Parts: sequence; C-alpha cells; structure tokens
Amino acid sequence: MRNYEVTFIVDPTLSNDEIKSTAKVYTDMIGKNAKIVHNNEIGLRQLAYPIKNRNTGIYTCTEFEVETGAIIDELELAMLRDERVLRFLTVRLDKYGVKYNDDKRAGKIGTIVKKKKVVEEDRGRNNRGRNNKRRPNNQNKGGAKPQAKPEAKAEAKPEAAEAPTEN
Repeated sequence: MRNYEVTFIVDPTLSNDEIKSTAKVYTDMIGKNAKIVHNNEIGLRQLAYPIKNRNTGIYTCTEFEVETGAIIDELELAMLRDERVLRFLTVRLDKYGVKYNDDKRAGKIGTIVKKKKVVEEDRGRNNRGRNNKRRPNNQNKGGAKPQAKPEAKAEAKPEAAEAPTEN
C-alpha cells in the first residue's frame, strides 16, 4: 500500500456550507478509491503570499492509503478545474512520514510541556540571567545621563599639569 497526503486550500470568501461541501467532494472522491487514514480540517490560516487576491484560506489535509497512484491524477485534475480551490499539494509519504504523522496524532510530537509555576518567593531568590542589580533610590529615573560635577573636572586638570614637570 502507498501512503499519500493531500492538502488543499479553499477560498475563504465562500459560505460555510460551500466550504464544507468543497472539502466533502474531495474527501468522498478519495474515500471511493482509497482508505482514508486521517482527515484534518485545519481551518482558516494566513497565506504566506496573496493567491487570487486572498490573504487567508481554509486548509484541509487528508492522509490516505491506496494500491496504486492512479487516483492522484484524477484528484489533481478535479482540483485544478475547481475555482473554489486556491492551491493543493499531494505528497507521497515514506515510512518515516507515516510514522511522523502517527506520532503527531498520538501527541508524541508537537505538544508543549507546561512548566511548573514558580512561587513568587523563589523568583526573587533565583533570578539567573535577569538583571539582579538594584538601582539606588537616588538614581536618575528620567532617562537622562547624570552629569559630572563641574568642581571635579576643574580639580582634575591642574593635577595632570603638575605631574610631568619633574625630571
């Protein structure tokens, strides 16, 4: 058995009934000639670039098994002729692609592990990598650089002039 995956994008300006009927037409076409492993209606997504003056599209992805790839030509020709379908992509999956999709559906891949909440007391003690320096209360908070005192500049110049005179 050969494993395939077809992803197609439906025009989002259609009504909900038209969008569902478009997806159903192609999943039924696949279902007549092949065994559908998984059908994923991804939903509305932003497109990377405009297609037919559309910036979004309704994505549907169907994974299926078939003896030969003869259904692919018929399916792609129907999608090319249909104005409701913006784009489509059919991919033959190897054993690694099938394993990846199975693992993803099982939740082994792509899940986000939630971190334990840190108690507020511990956050103050263990600020690794954060700014641990405390500003003194009298520091300028307005964003302007503090200017040096003029007396300190005047005193520093005469001392520098006296040092090189000795031989």
